[in-house]
Amino acid sequence: MSLLHRIRYELSRRSVRVPVVWARHRDIGPKDMFVASYPRSGSTWLRFVLTEVLTGQPSTFPSVNRAIPQVGYHAQALRLPGGGRFIKTHESYRQEYRRAVCLVRDPRDTLLSEYAFQQALGLVHCDLDTYIMQFLQGLVNGNGAWQVNVASWLDAAASNPEILVVRFEDLRRNPEDAVKSILDYLGAVVDPDSIRSSIQNNTADKMRAKELSTPQKSSKGGRFVRGGIVGGWRENLDENQLLRIERHAGDCMKRLRYQRSQDLALQERRTG
Repeated sequence: MSLLHRIRYELSRRSVRVPVVWARHRDIGPKDMFVASYPRSGSTWLRFVLTEVLTGQPSTFPSVNRAIPQVGYHAQALRLPGGGRFIKTHESYRQEYRRAVCLVRDPRDTLLSEYAFQQALGLVHCDLDTYIMQFLQGLVNGNGAWQVNVASWLDAAASNPEILVVRFEDLRRNPEDAVKSILDYLGAVVDPDSIRSSIQNNTADKMRAKELSTPQKSSKGGRFVRGGIVGGWRENLDENQLLRIERHAGDCMKRLRYQRSQDLALQERRTG
């Protein structure tokens, strides 16, 4: 990790980012649509699939970052059927976010993915127990604690029908139907074969190959794209770690129908 990247990372977690975030949102319009998510929740994969479906062109990191860019770099973002631009954000809900697809992921998997990613970049050197507490306190990145960030979106969606909440796990389980529902929400009429082809063209293996051919600033040995595993926390978090996560994030998990580890264990014993 270069010194410049280290400085940017440290600044992203400090109050100095407040005016920067404000500036990045200064020209958001009422028709603009957002792909919102907490970091490491699967938005890169979703953006690759949607870009290919909507443009009819193969998705690459450069093309996706042009079509659905990070907020603040969105002047020439892809225009949707309704006229608004398509923009990515990891921020908590803001009043400028009138229309959004909010992608959420089980915090136990999100945490592990962020930990592995930041370790690979040399940003963190603590053990997992320490990292879990930092994650739950909102100290690992500039986007706050998972449960606070995600709850802000759930609260907004409860009163705003223009915000669609999609679980990463549902997207992975049945990607064709989930992507179609998102496209319907966007007002885009797309042939099912195009959806199927886009999903097949953007598997984790194929996206890793694309990253190796066009490495990103946050890449290290092609490691920005990971496996997108569902339920990997079962093999990587112990009972005490799970209880700690669920103590802090349990209410938000319940709203998203993510079962607590103890409930899952009991259910498995009953059916086993």
